[in-house]
Amino acid sequence: MRRLRRTPALRRLAAETRISVDDVIAPLFVREGIDEPQPISSLPGVVQHTRDSLVKEVRRLSGLGVPAVILFGVPLRKDAEGSEAWNPDGIVQVALRELRDEVGDDVVLMADLCLDEYTDHGHCGVLTPTGDVDNDATIELYARVALAQARAGAAVVAPSGMMDGQVGAIRGALDDAGYRDTAVLAYAAKYASALYGPFRDAVDVSIVGGGDRKGYQQDPANAREALAEVDLDLAEGADMVMVKPALAYLDVIAAVRASVDVPVAAYHVSGEYSMIKAAAERGWIDGTAVALEHLLAIKRAGADMILTYLAGELAETLHG
Repeated sequence: MRRLRRTPALRRLAAETRISVDDVIAPLFVREGIDEPQPISSLPGVVQHTRDSLVKEVRRLSGLGVPAVILFGVPLRKDAEGSEAWNPDGIVQVALRELRDEVGDDVVLMADLCLDEYTDHGHCGVLTPTGDVDNDATIELYARVALAQARAGAAVVAPSGMMDGQVGAIRGALDDAGYRDTAVLAYAAKYASALYGPFRDAVDVSIVGGGDRKGYQQDPANAREALAEVDLDLAEGADMVMVKPALAYLDVIAAVRASVDVPVAAYHVSGEYSMIKAAAERGWIDGTAVALEHLLAIKRAGADMILTYLAGELAETLHG
């Protein structure tokens, strides 16, 4: 068995899984009302971009061969409905228009579609008088967000709120408005994970009253229901499906890959990224090697594409 492991060239020749810059999507944050990029302390190397620095970063990533980015917005104003999410002059819509003018179709422009970054209570939807998320009222707003993002230039909208019927509402709204070519990447199996902390720092989100999203995101204890969620989203018109988080849910990625024929995405989330950075900073691990091992594991499990804060670093390493 060791003969094919003897030299680097032999190992490359016999490798079953390869990671390429073509496999990654870069999550990027754009914040309204700032004059220079703001570092995110819990996400070393990641910033909240200004509109100008976002354009420069996407141009840089494109030059490195990164094929896609996904945008998350941090607005100046938040309200109970999250209305800045569908405001034509909201931060993500403005950024999408500027990026479309800059890069055209050279980079796939994706937009996260949720309300939590825009609501003053931090939930992914509007609330009932008792404080529960109102599913049906929320998906009506998701449809409005999808149209705003498509009009601004998003090639792909990515609903992440885990509301029942969200894909169907979005697909119907896009089709009715003539945006049949706008694709839907569904966060189909999104877990109520403890690994999202740095992301919430990045988008300035906290849930009022110390609540959580366990009532609408998946229970980390459950794997089988992920397949049911995926099936529902595909039946409603999703073009691609996602598992989130990635590394802690490799079994779910593998199960989804075995059950569907559409592209499968996985989100290597903020906590998974930050653990690498923190351990590497202390000299406990080789950060570059562990990062590559993480991405290889996610690809090996069956992901066709990986949303990762390591996208730029991977591209630089492979080009190096």
